[in-house]
Amino acid sequence: MTDSPATSTQSRQTLMVIDGHSLAFRAFYALPLDNFINREGQHTNAIHGFLSMLLKIVKDEAPTHLAVAFDISRFSFRTREYPEYKGTRAETPVEFKGQVPLLQEALAAMNITTITKEDYEADDILATLAREGAEADMDVLVVSGDRDTIQLVNDRVTLLYPSVRGVSELKRYTPETVHEKYGIAPEQYPEIAALVGETSDNLIGIDKVGEKTAVKWISQYGTVDNLLEHADDIKGVVGGNLRDQRDRAIRNRRLNRLVNDVELPVKPTDLERQPIDPPAVREVFSQKLNFRTLLDRVLALAEDQGLDEAPAPAEEAPKPAKLIDEELDYWLERSDAEVTVSVSAAGESVAAFGLARGEETVFVPFESQTGDYVGFRAWLAGDAPKAVHDYKALERLLQHDGMTLGGVTWDTRIAAWLQRPGAPAKMFGLAPLVEFTLGMTLPEPDPNQLLPDDDPDSLAAEAWMTAKVVEAQREGLDKGTVSVLADIELPLVRVLSRMERTGIHVDFESLQSLHDELRAQAAEHQEAAFAEIGHEVNLGSPKQLQTVLFEELEMPKTRATKTGYSTDAASLADLQESNPHPFLGLLLKYREATKLAQMIESLTKAVVDSRIHTTYDQTGSATGRMSSNDPNLQNIPVRTEVSHRIREGFDHDERFETLLTADYSQIEMRIMAHLSEDPGLIEAFNSGEDLHRFVGARIFSVEPEEVTPVMRTKVKAMSYGLAYGLSAFGLSKQLRIPQSEAKQLMLDYFERFGAVRDYLRGVVQQAKDDGYTTTIFGRRRPFPDLKSSNRVLRENAERAALNSPIQGSAADIIKRAMLTIDKAMTDARLQSNMLLQVHDELVFEVADGELDQLKQIVIDGMGSAADLTVPLDVQIGIGANWNEAAH
Repeated sequence: MTDSPATSTQSRQTLMVIDGHSLAFRAFYALPLDNFINREGQHTNAIHGFLSMLLKIVKDEAPTHLAVAFDISRFSFRTREYPEYKGTRAETPVEFKGQVPLLQEALAAMNITTITKEDYEADDILATLAREGAEADMDVLVVSGDRDTIQLVNDRVTLLYPSVRGVSELKRYTPETVHEKYGIAPEQYPEIAALVGETSDNLIGIDKVGEKTAVKWISQYGTVDNLLEHADDIKGVVGGNLRDQRDRAIRNRRLNRLVNDVELPVKPTDLERQPIDPPAVREVFSQKLNFRTLLDRVLALAEDQGLDEAPAPAEEAPKPAKLIDEELDYWLERSDAEVTVSVSAAGESVAAFGLARGEETVFVPFESQTGDYVGFRAWLAGDAPKAVHDYKALERLLQHDGMTLGGVTWDTRIAAWLQRPGAPAKMFGLAPLVEFTLGMTLPEPDPNQLLPDDDPDSLAAEAWMTAKVVEAQREGLDKGTVSVLADIELPLVRVLSRMERTGIHVDFESLQSLHDELRAQAAEHQEAAFAEIGHEVNLGSPKQLQTVLFEELEMPKTRATKTGYSTDAASLADLQESNPHPFLGLLLKYREATKLAQMIESLTKAVVDSRIHTTYDQTGSATGRMSSNDPNLQNIPVRTEVSHRIREGFDHDERFETLLTADYSQIEMRIMAHLSEDPGLIEAFNSGEDLHRFVGARIFSVEPEEVTPVMRTKVKAMSYGLAYGLSAFGLSKQLRIPQSEAKQLMLDYFERFGAVRDYLRGVVQQAKDDGYTTTIFGRRRPFPDLKSSNRVLRENAERAALNSPIQGSAADIIKRAMLTIDKAMTDARLQSNMLLQVHDELVFEVADGELDQLKQIVIDGMGSAADLTVPLDVQIGIGANWNEAAH
């Protein structure tokens, strides 16, 4: 909000001139990046913040004339004179740069003039328009976040300056408020700044001269020039500094003086506010920016001020019908069109349903005394097409009351993730989706009501809004992504839901015993570490560790961070290797034991009825791979003594015969062979030879049996590393070999497997051309940063894009395998259960007498999950526990 505007008089016109870059930049840092992203993946937070501010101040101040000035670049006549001008400012974030053109496009659609001038800054444009506006007998409002514009304030010019709360609240600066704050007249502010300096502009002031001293001098002498003429009268150290550093003050004053006679293409009288262009506004705000709410505000403001026709009334959810039993059954049978379903809960039970079909909505109170709902329950379970938000959560809720949900043809949560897989998880909630997609606010119950009643209108409106989101998503998703949704992700929901309900049996006592052992080991390592340095220290405190490592022990510094030097695991492991020390070794052992103990503690806390029920999140990664939560079973370490003991704690109960595990062998390299069509890799897999031994024989020019373990390790690291964009430097560090050897190794690899090199080059270039990568099955992953001017962002995007088709295809393949296996187990009426999916591995508990049949189903299902040019090799393991069943 703004301070109360000065008493307006309609006898004079009001010119408002806005510093576009200054205000947009402040909005950029005021609003979270991840909450404002359009459908193309472009961040829009600065645009949203700027336009929200603009609409408010235009409504509050009602200017008759309006313009927004922008900088063209960082370079101007000031940088020619003083190259260091603004030189300390950080590189403009690439996420901000991409927003300015879109903001200017939005302003153009609103018929607001934007002005730039080569060799000048936006402030100079504001200064010129402010002078000309005042001379034309206008009241002038300057809106800027640059303090240099204080010098423009006078009886006709008022500055609106952002408060500490950001662009949403503007402070009014008149000559009186400037004097009250600084003790000087507005035109004297640059004199003060010249003496004190401007950090943001890299203008260094006079040493030891602060604001109080500068105000005192300027109050006495009026200007910097006059002060310098009397410099000999200034006593003490500051007087000496003033005389010695007079050139700084002269330079600063010359540079901070705003130019008020820039030759501009328009005059203030040319800036009269014009009617907006409704079609252009709707296109930019809806299609490009996805700002539905701001669109309504623009149209409403224009209509209020007579600058546009009245906007079309906002769409509202239709009034719901309250139906049960026969009336409900009749409504459902009247049409076979898709119905959107929303559900409200009372604790863990269903309380009510909201239904939407076309422009009809229905509220279904779900109480046993109200009706029997036999037909409705059958409809829910049947194949009638339904759209929902968060299918798995609804399935879990319904199953608690003995119901199930069939015929789901769309899930807005999964569709939102497929559309923007890199967005934060919170953006896949229904409320953010409704806001982002429709510009509407999802109805929510009154938080102050202890026992809120189900509001028929709200629940039915939720279903109706969900249906509108479905419509928008169907329009926005490509054919391949829709296929992934329909053929992979939606059918997988019921498989995952069943796995979550089943859980996996654990030996609680063995896990607890291991936990206690690790805690005891951690305590021993801690005491030994204290003995090494002669005192106690908090081993979990980076600050205290920095003191011990880099001051007391005088160890070489690790990489610098904002709070000192890094004490993370990787940095300390490197330090211990290059400069081993007993304290550091004990610290690393303490950390490892503590981390594993905490992991096991999270497992034991999750045990219910001797089983652990993890939750799978299909939307948990940008690649398509699932995540496991509460507890996370995918972060259990592999191939260590402790990891073996943890896995020994996962077993089967007396109702089952054994556990069976199935894992894809070298799935990512097989996908690499398929996508690159490299004859050498294809031959390796088709021959059945060990891949890394085969590749090693080619690279080192020896027979396969002559490939040593060291050679094989190097080849394996390189084969996988190349698919993840590993550089020669990274490979040398990983293998601890000279960088020259690593580079030669890569050259030799590409010489013999040239199609791999060509594929890796081509996939990034294709992603740059398309803006996204695609898996074998059509899953897309957008990469807007591939065209970034920021080298770090661009290179990170290139590395991610390099492997995205491979990782994404691997994710699709294991999911397709799960669907095939689940169907075959159901068709065969097996009592065995699929329990876990961890990376490329599946874990099953096997019912008595079903081992051979299940083993064949699993091998067939995983082996046929994709039609590649190389076979999908499946490794099977069988044992009483997860570790014993390893392969």
